Amino acid sequence: MTPTLLRLGSRPTQALHLSGYSLNSPVSICRSGASKSLVSCAQVSRCTIQTSPTRTLATLPSTSLWHSDETSKFNITNNHRWSSTSAASSNNEPKIDYLSLPHSSPEVQNLIEHHARKSQTSASLQTLMKTGRGEFLHKLAKHNQGGGFASVTSRPEDESEATPLVLVQVASFLRRELPIRLAHRIHDLSQVSYLQDMKSVQQVKDLYTTSFLEILSVDKHPPTREGSEAWEEQFAKILENIYERHSSVLVQMARGAFELRAAIRKGALLGVDDDGCDEGQKTTNEKELQVGRDAVEFELMESTHAFLDRFYISRIGIRVLIGQYLSLRQPPVENYVGIICSKTSPYEIVKRAIDDAAFMCTRKYGDAPEVIITGRLDMTFPYVPTHLHYIMLELLKNSMRATVEYHGIDADYPPIKVVIADGSDNEDVIIKVSDEGGGIPRSNMKRIWSYLFTTADPEIQEGMVAFNENVDHSIDSPLAGLGYGLPISRSYARYFGGDLSIMSMEGYGTDCFVYLTRLGNTREPLPI
Repeated sequence: MTPTLLRLGSRPTQALHLSGYSLNSPVSICRSGASKSLVSCAQVSRCTIQTSPTRTLATLPSTSLWHSDETSKFNITNNHRWSSTSAASSNNEPKIDYLSLPHSSPEVQNLIEHHARKSQTSASLQTLMKTGRGEFLHKLAKHNQGGGFASVTSRPEDESEATPLVLVQVASFLRRELPIRLAHRIHDLSQVSYLQDMKSVQQVKDLYTTSFLEILSVDKHPPTREGSEAWEEQFAKILENIYERHSSVLVQMARGAFELRAAIRKGALLGVDDDGCDEGQKTTNEKELQVGRDAVEFELMESTHAFLDRFYISRIGIRVLIGQYLSLRQPPVENYVGIICSKTSPYEIVKRAIDDAAFMCTRKYGDAPEVIITGRLDMTFPYVPTHLHYIMLELLKNSMRATVEYHGIDADYPPIKVVIADGSDNEDVIIKVSDEGGGIPRSNMKRIWSYLFTTADPEIQEGMVAFNENVDHSIDSPLAGLGYGLPISRSYARYFGGDLSIMSMEGYGTDCFVYLTRLGNTREPLPI
């Protein structure tokens, strides 16, 4: 069979379109006027077309590639339409309406796989602030010289207010980045053992897929400078809806994990040993139903918890990017660039967290321990206040609950102590929370970082998984509930390069240490 010859034009902006080829149709690639192919690739699971050893023009998913003396050939094993462009170009072929297709359709699945193979772009707190201030507008001009932005180099006079061009720049980045991040998580949700079969997790996967397709329904770039604001406004409306819809994902995933543990403990799952390891390699006779708490230790299922860690840290990143963008569209607030406060006061945030935790403790027990704050009360640094509030609220409500239950209601409670440490040469801002609430048994220290590990009443926990509030966290929830507070708090701390550690003395109390980077130059720890 004669190979189909695709000629690449001499200009690097010319688009390459591959569509409608039948299964295993041989195709040769060469540049117009060239006597030999410039494709240079080894055999790989997907075909990468290169115009030079360093310049990639296009990548084809699910293909096989081999070499020939005369030309480099590849087989297109996808029988669906596919196209890639090195620059914006017109395309007379009908555009596929992916939103109208079932999520399980080959077209949608191939699109997800295509984006899941792309690398994610991590950001730092400093990068988010500088972008919001317009310090990178020169990059917009560089990347859009054909679209009317070549002369854009000026920064906004008021650095707390984002100009329309700043919003277009941020929206353009999110239009490229968010589908990749969502595709990575959709792929992960499809692969995680056992948890993927839980109803709540399947609902989250559908939610992510819908959002993925909605973002891709928007043109990748604004058509012209004159039409850029309309394009940005359309994109913002889509992200507003996505941000709202995804607000309940934290509870939905916790519900899915609760469903998994319930299924395991009822003996509804096969092939799980005491460590939660897959026994798929064992014979059928070796597989037995294991019933009861001692049969399966859900909290120690490492693969499931590694997945949940990846999922939650990625979710934090997605919500930070969208939240930052949507906040930049709002009227400016002093000392804020989007959701980031350039003068975050740990002291003020700790005070608010104390008030919220005391309210929750008093509602539950009728009283709450005193909290004493010492250290650097005047210190400020750039951070996301909502993240720090979440962390401190979780630690303080745990300390208050432990103190009251250890000493008994109506007792004379020892105070909880909060120390804020910082110095001009310090690498981190460090906050310590110390209580005398009896401590944590050493055998439970590993479990406190496990999702759904909780000492709360099982009836409270069952009620929490039926609760679907469209907020990430709230003072309306019980003092102890789903059990994901500490691992999520650690994810928040680690997101911008910090950490959370706990040391405990059983029979006395617990010390919690929150580490937050002062400079904000650490990039996101994006999971693969």
